[in-house]
Amino acid sequence: MAEYKAQGQDLVFALDIGTRSIVGVVGRPVDGRLKVLDIEMAEHGSRAMLDGQIDNIQQVAALARTVTDRLEGRLGVRLERVCVAAAGRALRTQSGSFAMDLPQKQAITAEQISRLEAGALSDAEEALQMEEEARRQFFMVGYTVAQYRLDNYPLATLLNHNGRRAEAEVVATFLPGEVVESLYTAMRAAGLQVASLTLEPIAAMNAAVPQELRLLNLALVDIGAGTTDIAVCRDGSVVGYTMATIAGDEVTEALMRAFLVDFQTAEEMKRTLGGQEDIVYTDILGMENSVPCEEVRAVVEEPMGRLAEAIAQRVTEVNTTAPSALFLAGGGSRLDGLRQQVAKCLDMDERRVAIAGSNYAKSAFSDGIDLGNPEYATPLGIAVSAGLGLLNDSYVVTLNGETAKLFRSGSLTLRDILLMNGCTYADLLGRTGKSLNITLDGQRVLLRGEPAAPAILMINGEEAALSAIVNAGDSITFTPARSGADAVKTLGQLLGEGFSGRVLVNNRTVPLDTPLRQGDVILTLDRGASVPAEASVTEVPPPAAAPAPKAPPAPAEPEVPVSQPAAAAPVEAPTVSAPVETPEPTPPKPAEKLKGVHLILNGMPLSLPEKESGQPYYLMDLLERSGLDFDHLEGPVRLTVNGRESGFSQSVRSGDVITIRCD
Repeated sequence: MAEYKAQGQDLVFALDIGTRSIVGVVGRPVDGRLKVLDIEMAEHGSRAMLDGQIDNIQQVAALARTVTDRLEGRLGVRLERVCVAAAGRALRTQSGSFAMDLPQKQAITAEQISRLEAGALSDAEEALQMEEEARRQFFMVGYTVAQYRLDNYPLATLLNHNGRRAEAEVVATFLPGEVVESLYTAMRAAGLQVASLTLEPIAAMNAAVPQELRLLNLALVDIGAGTTDIAVCRDGSVVGYTMATIAGDEVTEALMRAFLVDFQTAEEMKRTLGGQEDIVYTDILGMENSVPCEEVRAVVEEPMGRLAEAIAQRVTEVNTTAPSALFLAGGGSRLDGLRQQVAKCLDMDERRVAIAGSNYAKSAFSDGIDLGNPEYATPLGIAVSAGLGLLNDSYVVTLNGETAKLFRSGSLTLRDILLMNGCTYADLLGRTGKSLNITLDGQRVLLRGEPAAPAILMINGEEAALSAIVNAGDSITFTPARSGADAVKTLGQLLGEGFSGRVLVNNRTVPLDTPLRQGDVILTLDRGASVPAEASVTEVPPPAAAPAPKAPPAPAEPEVPVSQPAAAAPVEAPTVSAPVETPEPTPPKPAEKLKGVHLILNGMPLSLPEKESGQPYYLMDLLERSGLDFDHLEGPVRLTVNGRESGFSQSVRSGDVITIRCD
């Protein structure tokens, strides 16, 4: 066996996993361009890919290995690290928004902006999950901020501005987890380690449209066999990407049906449409036939028209209008007459719609390979993106000891990487354990669940914020937030060891080892009935707008922490002896000013102690206090803070009026 050299750090190996074929490109950066050393292509023997999505992992892995082996043999290099791109077949785009109140006279920091964007992304993620019939894991591909506002005034950036209320609207793009996982699994089966991952439309844009041209409003349309990927740029950056489910196979299948030929024969007929001579072919019955090109064009006209209309519709959705110019790439771009059809559907001058390839030389070159083929847009783009650092995901970052999945161009924060690898905001924030609301001798008692343990975020062994920038080679350690345990207490634990009387729970005599349940009504008999020493009575003054009560108010709702007894002294109630008589409530003493957070939740006052961590409370912390049964919801949960729609990660403070209800 021949001895192969190791793959150097500067040697880039890219694979384009297409519906019809796999293309491999090997090159290295030289003077700001990628020098292409070799290209290899092999077609799938059968349909291992469906519309850009891997269907048969083992078959794709075997063909990827074949392409890799051929390149290794010619170059004498052992290729181990590969750069790949995910097709846009299942891309989902979702908008989201978030607002938060800020301390007065304090400049807005990068960390606060990160939290603001995180809340908007969480809102987009929740909206996406609401649209799905079954909950699926989604990986965030990337997002753009559509709008910042400060005190209702639009701004391009919030950094270092002063204000009271900041808002952000984002447009986030997601891929279903199975799309990403199947690609990684296929590469592992081929003996390759994924060094970078991007989207096919972004990769094709990086090859076909150089950075200096992106000040113009341009569209790149990469027409493959199963999908048509679209990217749009303007003002110097890629501003949107989408895809159409109609592509080259639609034309091929129309020819199969019209002339009774197999797939490969139909592909050959499609490629020869540009000529003027008759097309000779053999049908599935073994008969040789000859047909005029015009007759074949007539069959192709209908699916080609649908493809052109789909391209025009998708480009307009992303760009709102026709772009200044449009490039067609991929194997489908060679279809005779398509360029003119696309120009017509977009109402553009035909001279503004061109076949990609003429600009490849600005980013890539080769000593002996013709790179002007429009089919090379995606494989060249993947290699160029990684080799020239056009994507900041062209390096390896580890997350809990494994290579992280990275997508987005530009700098990556710790929050970006966690979201791209399937972490949710529940993993970052955790949830407070469910509380128990019971009634003891006519007095409402709240047994609190344990608070959530916060997530641990570290980069290279040091604590890091969500907004921290992650660099090449960084090692991330992430321990998800641990949700607090639900409140659990028996009747005996509630009443204390010294209790010796009789007790009724929901008008039934029960033993003291009975676990308490939500809504239990407890009545003690034959002893001095009192709230246990560990139950502190918290009094919250009514909101300013509320009228003064005409009758003595009922005792305020005590809160009983599960883990640590409260320091407040016990409040004794009158002794109850049989027959039971309902005691008259004693008016509470004037409440002293209490520490913590005091707010109104669903029309009722609620007091919360300060968190030991010093962190604020979020709407997520109040879900279990809302009275909603989250296991049996009949509709979406609506959250408002002071009348404004809010997300689960909205922070709250004293004086807030909060509503959590099911619409």
